[in-house]
Amino acid sequence: MLLFFLVLCTFPHTDSAEAAVFDTSQDSWGVLGGYGQSIPGWGDTTQRVETIDLVLRYNHRIFDNLGSGWYRGYHSILLELPVHFVVSPDVSSMVGMNFLACYTFTANQDIRPYLFGGGGPVYSFADVPGMGSELNGNYQFGLGLSYGINPDHDFLFELRYHHISNGGSEEPNEPLNSVKALFGLTF
Repeated sequence: MLLFFLVLCTFPHTDSAEAAVFDTSQDSWGVLGGYGQSIPGWGDTTQRVETIDLVLRYNHRIFDNLGSGWYRGYHSILLELPVHFVVSPDVSSMVGMNFLACYTFTANQDIRPYLFGGGGPVYSFADVPGMGSELNGNYQFGLGLSYGINPDHDFLFELRYHHISNGGSEEPNEPLNSVKALFGLTF
């Protein structure tokens, strides 16, 4: 009965509602490159693994004009396709897909800091001792700066914490806890 009453009360207002449209007008693509290194002794990490990273990123804005003052900004979803070229202790690669939530502060139009976090699957071709599986997962979080070069391009700088493990699906399961520094450009 309560549900019927609620529908009856909102029925006159349904004709004024507009359907949400998937708006991609403010979306952007980006390419980032950089260096990462796992740190033995950080958590259960035992191996020092060094990588050269290349990341293709799609940035889709979800909510714009949030907050006010110094914390004014927008929320977006980042879809990344990273390739990690392992240069030590093995020469190989790891590939993955990341789904990251991001908040960008827009109080200053030229320099915009942002925070992000999320994760996804990672497939490792590398023979890293302690990693018991080729199919792994990762989670990461970090912070970055976006500097507007012109209206169409931004320069990006990021620092990330990056964790890779198989989640206990196979033994051994020694994780890689890494720090990564990345530079990039949006287009």
